[in-house]
Amino acid sequence: MNNAAKHPEATRVADFRPLKFTSRAFPHEGLIPIKYTCDGRNINPPLDIENIPEEAKCLVLIVDDPDAPGKTWVHWMVWNIPVTHHIKENEVHGIEGFNDFLQHHYGGPCPPSGIHRYFFKVYALDALLDLPVLATKSQLEKAMSEHIIAFGELVGLYTRSE
Repeated sequence: MNNAAKHPEATRVADFRPLKFTSRAFPHEGLIPIKYTCDGRNINPPLDIENIPEEAKCLVLIVDDPDAPGKTWVHWMVWNIPVTHHIKENEVHGIEGFNDFLQHHYGGPCPPSGIHRYFFKVYALDALLDLPVLATKSQLEKAMSEHIIAFGELVGLYTRSE
């Protein structure tokens, strides 16, 4: 039985169980260290996830920048991540999709100007996803929409030095 059938009133991510989603590298709404950006090593930060429901079969990560010119810029998409409470720095397990840098890995913050917000979103799903690695963010979101059982979000900020 999918999540929509179990909870027909659950139509927004806010309606799902909350995941506690943090990073030892930066606080919520804090500055992302240069190491995790295009100006540094351009590797993913360590991430910690708590309150994962027992029925979770996998996790999904999406990192995007709604402040990018023209559209929300996708920095990282990973699905079918085995259930874990810790994603280590520069390490992830799962299927990495194609980001807007046209790469299959984490692309760190790299704003053209000003300070941008980077939304690190984690979803716990009750099923594995069958998607090609060239799947877009909208295809990923559609595929997982009926399987989300919990959600967490961490926002980091970054601006490049002048």
